[in-house]
Amino acid sequence: MEKSKVYFCKEITPENVVKLYDLLGKKLPGKVAVKVHSGEEGNQNYLRPEFMKPMVEHVNGTVVECNTAYGGERNTSEKHLKTLENHGWSKIFNVDLLDEEGPDISLPVQNGKHLKEDFVGKNIANYDSMLVLSHFKGHPMGGYGGALKQLSIGCASSEGKAWIHSAGTNKDQYTLWNNLPPQNDFLESMAEAASAVVHYFNGNMAFINVMCNMSVDCDCCAVAEDPCMKDIGILASLDPIAIDQACIDLVNNSSDPGKEHFLERVNSRNGVHTIEEASNLGFGSRDYDLICVD
Repeated sequence: MEKSKVYFCKEITPENVVKLYDLLGKKLPGKVAVKVHSGEEGNQNYLRPEFMKPMVEHVNGTVVECNTAYGGERNTSEKHLKTLENHGWSKIFNVDLLDEEGPDISLPVQNGKHLKEDFVGKNIANYDSMLVLSHFKGHPMGGYGGALKQLSIGCASSEGKAWIHSAGTNKDQYTLWNNLPPQNDFLESMAEAASAVVHYFNGNMAFINVMCNMSVDCDCCAVAEDPCMKDIGILASLDPIAIDQACIDLVNNSSDPGKEHFLERVNSRNGVHTIEEASNLGFGSRDYDLICVD
């Protein structure tokens, strides 16, 4: 079986994001959803809309986001739309909050241990393809955040996020946090939810991970640590598992002394288990060729 291709460029510029996307040789068809992370109010590390602008325009895409399942400025449609405006997203792009109004859509999960379905905002049905633009960084619960997190937690509605975090036992964001499942159940549920979105778009997806502002905390944190590593680069692939594995490998192989702090966050949460389980589900591969681009 041919290894997945992952393109890599050290210089982080908006133009190089477009360049790597074009190297994938994949023209996303129809109406394109561009999944981003809007950034929690107060977060300093999220990728700004100005950086994303050339790529979003290149695919004539609509920026999409979904509500959260924890307290903050993005857990209701009213607050999230205000944050999208405050952070400049809706000033630059057409923005679609996929779960602004219900009811959610249920996507089937094939061969899941925990989830039989994944709940996403109904507006996802308006799109023919998806470009997943991910800021690769740490995460307080998942260990790290990349393409797989964007596909799972990122694409899920507010209730869908609760469903994943609870490993398929609770859809209520307000009671969820009182009874969380074992960590691996949560990680496996993320992989399962990611698989549902990949199957939904049936090959009409592309993935870009930007390894900059690499804090141990996610862009969902209002109070996040400053980055602990120097920027590494941009990666692009048609395989969400391969691109996340490549990012983890680049951190592991880095000579940056800050990597120990970053990897402590990843390993203490067993973050790589999400990649392992995603590979077991078969919607991508951990084996890849890293193709370096000047």
